[in-house]
Amino acid sequence: MKITIEREALLKALGHAQSVVERRNTIPILSNVLLRANGEKLALTATDMDIEIAEAVLSQVDEAGETTVPVHMLYDIVRKLPDGCQVGLEGDDAHGMKIKSGRSNFRLGCLPVADFPQMAGGEMSHSFVLAATELRALIDRTKFAISTEETRYYLNGIYLHAATGGEFPVLRAAATDGHRLARAESPLPQEAAGMPGIIIPRKTIQELRKLVEDAGGEVTLSLSETKIRFACGDTVLTSKLIDGSFPDYERVIPTANDKQVELDPKVFAAAVDRVAIITSDKSRAIRISLDPGLLVIEATSAENGSAREEIDISYDGSPLQIGFNARYLLEIMQQVQGDVCRLSMADASMPTIIQDVADESAVYVLMPMRV
Repeated sequence: MKITIEREALLKALGHAQSVVERRNTIPILSNVLLRANGEKLALTATDMDIEIAEAVLSQVDEAGETTVPVHMLYDIVRKLPDGCQVGLEGDDAHGMKIKSGRSNFRLGCLPVADFPQMAGGEMSHSFVLAATELRALIDRTKFAISTEETRYYLNGIYLHAATGGEFPVLRAAATDGHRLARAESPLPQEAAGMPGIIIPRKTIQELRKLVEDAGGEVTLSLSETKIRFACGDTVLTSKLIDGSFPDYERVIPTANDKQVELDPKVFAAAVDRVAIITSDKSRAIRISLDPGLLVIEATSAENGSAREEIDISYDGSPLQIGFNARYLLEIMQQVQGDVCRLSMADASMPTIIQDVADESAVYVLMPMRV
């Protein structure tokens, strides 16, 4: 294999590949990226056996071929080369790979291509297209609520499924860690009707978010009951799905929260953030008091003292005091893009619903805490 490629194009593809590969591997070949040069493109493939990413990059191919090299080492080399330079790659399994750019020369050891694992594709029963902006919004509105508790593995991802939202079918994403719930939706593509409900793992969500960061086109989703594939431009991300049943999250969304207050999300979040300075790192507990015309945010700590902020509001209901974890509340408020958010509450023991008044396609539920 012998090619010449632009540093920036190679660096971007290697960035996607190296983030999939774990830094420590007991199986040496899983530390490598598979490089295939053919025609006018260099194809890169990396996997951790649960996720596989494949990307094709334009290059000048002088000699077709394939090999595997340590992806983190190659990424670090290319990352530290000067901007705008050309990178030459030449090598095979037997003799290693030469990397050359200007006066910089490196040689890396290679492992046999035959040892590189391939994720079995299998038949994808459903396939549909989603705008990259819509997919990005579904991820951003829900990923913060993904659980990190490994014992409840079925909560370690985003639940993607078809549902009925009002009069029209929707593609709905949901995530929860037991303390908060995030639910977002977008119009259901016609081809997605009848799709199985699937749980996309946390790591896959992280890698997918990187792929659609600046994408402005469309993403093709193909899925079965065990795998999902995302095709975006010249990049294809394939992942196993979490084998489990996502809980009936609709049951925890209250329907009788009659105490509602609307306020500026930026003003409210800034006040919560300031009061939270006083709280301990462990509990992050704050208390919110609602009275006619006034919302008060308070925190008290035996070690740090106390804090209090007042916000004028339009509220004429009965008084209410309720406690929250400040970090959880702030993470939800970061998702509110409009100028007005609505908090719907019942009492100090019932979950609170938070919504963006300008866009009610997303619903956030926050469990209260004892303060």
